[in-house]
Amino acid sequence: MNSSLHFPQGEELIRVEMTVKEALALSGAKFPLNHKLETEAIRKLKQSIENKILSPKH
Repeated sequence: MNSSLHFPQGEELIRVEMTVKEALALSGAKFPLNHKLETEAIRKLKQSIENKILSPKH
């Protein structure tokens, strides 16, 4: 990600619910019998980021 981008919510926390296997796949562990683990974890992470950035402030 480009470090020159500015996001007002950049220091806020997000929560991502994923399985331990999905988290391991994001950290670089390989699961040769289940290639969908990493893509599903990335999808969940991106969705959480989008929800935080696009959600109206309350």
